[in-house]
Amino acid sequence: MAHTHAPPQDFGSGRQSIPLRTLIMLRWWAVTGQLSALLVAQYVLGLSLAFGMCYFFVGLSIISNVTAYFIFPENKRLSQRQTLLVVLFDMLQLGVLLYLTGGLNNPFSILIVGPVTVSASALTAGSTIFLGGMAILITSALTRFFMPLTTQTGERLFIPDLFLFGNWVAILIAVVFLGVYSRRIVSEMYAMSEALQATQMALAREQKLTDLGGVVAAAAHELGTPLATIKLTSAELAEELDDHPELRDDALLIREQADRCRDILRSMGRAGKDDLHLRRAPLSALLEEAAEPHLNRGKDIRFEIVADIAHEGAQPTVLRRPEVIHGLRNLIQNAVDFSRNRVWIDSEWTDRTITVRIMDDGRGYPQHFLGRIGEPFIRRRAPRPDPQRPEYEGMGLGLFIAKTLLERSGADLTFANGSDDLRKKETYAERTGAFVEVSWPRSSLETDDQRGRQSLGDNQLIQG
Repeated sequence: MAHTHAPPQDFGSGRQSIPLRTLIMLRWWAVTGQLSALLVAQYVLGLSLAFGMCYFFVGLSIISNVTAYFIFPENKRLSQRQTLLVVLFDMLQLGVLLYLTGGLNNPFSILIVGPVTVSASALTAGSTIFLGGMAILITSALTRFFMPLTTQTGERLFIPDLFLFGNWVAILIAVVFLGVYSRRIVSEMYAMSEALQATQMALAREQKLTDLGGVVAAAAHELGTPLATIKLTSAELAEELDDHPELRDDALLIREQADRCRDILRSMGRAGKDDLHLRRAPLSALLEEAAEPHLNRGKDIRFEIVADIAHEGAQPTVLRRPEVIHGLRNLIQNAVDFSRNRVWIDSEWTDRTITVRIMDDGRGYPQHFLGRIGEPFIRRRAPRPDPQRPEYEGMGLGLFIAKTLLERSGADLTFANGSDDLRKKETYAERTGAFVEVSWPRSSLETDDQRGRQSLGDNQLIQG
């Protein structure tokens, strides 16, 4: 089953986390450069340095890279704190190497600016200020404390104090300037991206309201004649029933309600009607809406509630967020596409979390792609089409969009195949295919209690 076909806070706190694989690749380039410089210094320039200590600290970076590669999955994304620790480690390791190789007399000392630039581009302002301060502190210490560059004849290599001071000032300026510059550029790009996203959502909402207004206008047009007839007939009945007050009151009530229906249709047609029903729904209704386009595609889609309502409480009422619906819809589509006959959509909740599981009875994810599910364009061209889905040549973009949208809503996603433990349970025996678990904190998906209990109230006329 080739499923691969398929944030007023600091701006850094709401951006996407950094893929660990990207940092590992960049660090390999840094290690390669450090080893090359040491080898040239030792065998070409003939310098006499503490090469054993230098190779030891380079080796620490190699060990940390290899360890991270084998311990964490390929699609691991680092949190802000984790990224800060990695960048801080690299800065301290570079500082030690500079201490062992001449301090600011070493022309490579300018590289201390690199981690600050990375932080300005990817981390919060607080993290960038911290790393900038560390870079300035390390650079200042290296003006006084370092092991001198020495040739094999014992000659020590120094640059004049004026140039040493100039290097220190240049690095300070670079740290401040590049940090501020990088952060400003990335901040502008992020703000533009958020503005475009907000615009798209506003346009989508406007389109929905326009469509709703059109439907209501058509309904008002079609219902105009029947309502007019009811109003006219009830008025005539009221005149003829003067001698029967009770029946006359009933006729007047009919006329009043016909007028109310007319006013409601007019109000909804003019304003698009921001009904609370359009903004929140029970969890099961949200899942059914997400699955609706795929209910008639020849596969049996089953909705099951796993939670014990007696212990966990009533079904939560959640916000109908477009990104959540679209993300779940992509996951359900993927399951329907590659299932044999059946798809299960389980919902579960506790007092802290809401969990949705999507399973099928297909062949599951290819084992060699499990670690990279959720990345776009990860599929190599197959030698022949998938017999289950010959018309579809996706490259993981659908799952990437689903994963990105759901993670932005605060969800954690887990991708796996039906395990042996799952098959041992009688009710889960058929669920042999792909397994996707989407889990949210209730605070990020559920409506607040006051709003959840709010009465919808009467339809209010809009005064023109």
